[in-house]
Amino acid sequence: MISSDIPKSVYDTIQTGAVIPALPLALNEKRKLDERRQRALVRYYLYSGAGGIAVGVHTTQFEIRLPEIALYEPVLKIAKEEFDDFTLKTRKTPIRIAGVIGKTKQAVAEAQLALNLGYHAVLLSLAAFPDASNSTIIDHCKAVAEIIPVIGFYLQPAVGGRRLDFQFWKSFAEIENVIAIKMAPFNRYQTLDVVRGVVESGRSEKIALYTGNDDNIVADLLTEYQFRLGDKLISKRIVGGLLGHWAVWTGSAVKLMEKIRQPDFKNNLSQYLTIGAQITDCNAAFFDVANNFSGCITGIHEVLRRQGLLEGIWTLNENEVLSPGQKEEIERVYRAYPELNDDAFVAENLARWMA
Repeated sequence: MISSDIPKSVYDTIQTGAVIPALPLALNEKRKLDERRQRALVRYYLYSGAGGIAVGVHTTQFEIRLPEIALYEPVLKIAKEEFDDFTLKTRKTPIRIAGVIGKTKQAVAEAQLALNLGYHAVLLSLAAFPDASNSTIIDHCKAVAEIIPVIGFYLQPAVGGRRLDFQFWKSFAEIENVIAIKMAPFNRYQTLDVVRGVVESGRSEKIALYTGNDDNIVADLLTEYQFRLGDKLISKRIVGGLLGHWAVWTGSAVKLMEKIRQPDFKNNLSQYLTIGAQITDCNAAFFDVANNFSGCITGIHEVLRRQGLLEGIWTLNENEVLSPGQKEEIERVYRAYPELNDDAFVAENLARWMA
């Protein structure tokens, strides 16, 4: 599939910008897939107004690919069925994104599976190349892009990513079937490398930028970048977010995006920056920043458990638990910023999503 094969409405949504949560994995107390709650999660995001969902990514737990677990394809299929049902009922076509990891053989196989299941694009992790040269990684990216449109992924080193320089991102953006990039280095300098690389690739108008910087969501969405390319001044904005943080309180995230898109948003920059700081505070609790992100998945699960979407906070790795004090931090931000949660929306619809 090439980008021109994507439904126009989907491609336009990607380029215009959307709220795209990263899908968590719903497990029961035996750490087996809880299909009913997995479907409820997908429904929650879609009916919250999210423009799409990323499935099989870090938040979904990379262990789903282990042979003894083998949940990668089942979870992609469950999400596909829910996408299909949502489109049938609403006539809306959300962006279907599948996470792809590993060396080239594995990544190509996962990309082909995603294509066969009707996904529109893949979010391509490069964590399997910790010490490889730019040219080696670019060849890998091209192999995947020959199968399906690619969304680049700059992942922070604290959770398995690696440093990728400006020249890499310029070369990556030159790949014809690259349609977007998720920037999640949690670092302003490295985020700039991506934006400048895209601008200098000459494909700025064809590549959408998404924040994955959960520590800087609102500021990323408010910022207009400008770089000179020859005698032209090129402006580039981050149009949306593909975020683990948006796996919780998604309804509020959609409302925030709608406000930022209003013509008068520039008159309220101070207000938005204040909200941005509040969201960053919440993210510190959810992602367990105090303990170097060790509880980032269980923190998301804890919020979803409180809302009734998950039964517990179980992960595939029995050693993943809430860090000491993390639950108290989550309770603190709940009290501090009650206007940021979407608990009432979830409570109103939970029974329907769980049916």
